[in-house]
Amino acid sequence: MLAVTILGNNSALPAFDRHPTAQVVTLDEFLFLVDCGEGTQMQMAKYKIRRSRIQHIFISHLHGDHYFGLIGLITSMGLLGRETALHLYAPAALEALIRLQLDVANTTLPYPLHFHALEDGPLLVGNDRFRINSFPVNHRIPCWGFRFEQVKAPRRLNPEKARAHAIPSSFYDRLKWGENYIGKTGEVIQNDWVTEPAPKGKVYAYSADTCYNEELAMHVAGADLLYHETTYLKDLADRAAMRFHCTTHQAAGIAQKAGVGRLLIGHFSSKYDRLDQFETEAREVFPNTSLAIEGVSYRV
Repeated sequence: MLAVTILGNNSALPAFDRHPTAQVVTLDEFLFLVDCGEGTQMQMAKYKIRRSRIQHIFISHLHGDHYFGLIGLITSMGLLGRETALHLYAPAALEALIRLQLDVANTTLPYPLHFHALEDGPLLVGNDRFRINSFPVNHRIPCWGFRFEQVKAPRRLNPEKARAHAIPSSFYDRLKWGENYIGKTGEVIQNDWVTEPAPKGKVYAYSADTCYNEELAMHVAGADLLYHETTYLKDLADRAAMRFHCTTHQAAGIAQKAGVGRLLIGHFSSKYDRLDQFETEAREVFPNTSLAIEGVSYRV
């Protein structure tokens, strides 16, 4: 299962009960935090996201609305007795900022914090279950997007066949990942007797803050779900370009060029109190578009 839960969908300023950028990507049993604007840990508590399950945090760039909540989250994890290592992927300059904040507060974290500079290469995390890559986008300062891919999707279980072979339900998750079951008499129940081949792995792409740039389509090509910023409505294309952001039509155009399955739009300017027009305009170009609404989980 691959899904994204929106914690913050606004741009620089919190407004109209909308918060700066943050979202949680769920990939099977793994949780990943993408950006960490002000108020993120409050939103995590509100929507019952367990901090302890997050082992990887990705920060796209060093504008405050994407990382000002990070030091609070990191220290809260320590106060709650975390011992599991935390991996932070971010622009290189953030490491010194985090260390300074911890040093001036004389704070020693009770868990290992591993920093990984985004400049070091596109592959951030990879194993036999998932792969996470970064790619550059075009913003006022160095900025990256992220691509989450299922390497191996779980097999489809046939519960009736599993029950017929007396396989306990507690073993079902292991069946989905290809294990055979050994019965009480030593009989081996072959996995393919009770499951069907997995569907193709899903892909979620997060484009971060960017001005319109058609090269982005190559990095997000074929994604099942693309999150793309739409800071402004289409009538403010000049302002969007000046501030290195995008409009509804521009984001939808990238989705169309990239051949993605669905477009999720967010990072709305605080000048707008209502969001309906964002969805309406984007759908003029790319019909399968949805607003990124806080507290909602979008399954890929």
